[in-house]
Amino acid sequence: MTEVTGRAMLKAERRERLLAEAARLMAAHGYRGVRLDDIGVAAGISGPGVYRHFAGKEALLAELLVAPSRRLLEGARRATAAGGDPTRVLAALVDAHLDFSLAEPDVIRIQDRDLACLPPAERDEVRRTQRRYVEIWVGVLRRLHPRATAAQARTRAHAVFGLLNSTPHSARPDSPPRTRDLLRAMALAALDAEGDPG
Repeated sequence: MTEVTGRAMLKAERRERLLAEAARLMAAHGYRGVRLDDIGVAAGISGPGVYRHFAGKEALLAELLVAPSRRLLEGARRATAAGGDPTRVLAALVDAHLDFSLAEPDVIRIQDRDLACLPPAERDEVRRTQRRYVEIWVGVLRRLHPRATAAQARTRAHAVFGLLNSTPHSARPDSPPRTRDLLRAMALAALDAEGDPG
């Protein structure tokens, strides 16, 4: 490994450590309840050293919320790329969303509480990305339930997102496989159920 490569790896590791600590602290105390220095100390990086990685606390928040929205959208696109039976595609969408929600409950907490703290451009990007994500689900749901309107499919999708994003409150650290199985079964039952969701 060259010295340049080693430095680049170290920088990347520090950046990831800062993001992890920022997520943990902001989930616990809120965006406004955490100072940039607090994040640096938790990550073992001096206050001024944080600025080598992020322009400020807003930039950290943007990274924490924009990147996961993009990952969710890309996961949904992969799940639907092959087409096929809508029941199987929905199962793949649920699995991809569960991968995210079980791995990143802190991000879910931050988004629920602090999305409005993002600068306008990043907030708009998150919202646009999320709308695209929802519309992928709506398209698959309307294939599964051809008589459903787009509004009804959207209501059904948002209800399932609420269930899957309940992991900061519902996931049990001592039995993640059981939590996943339960949430998956409940989500698939809700998506498959007949009836008028509104």
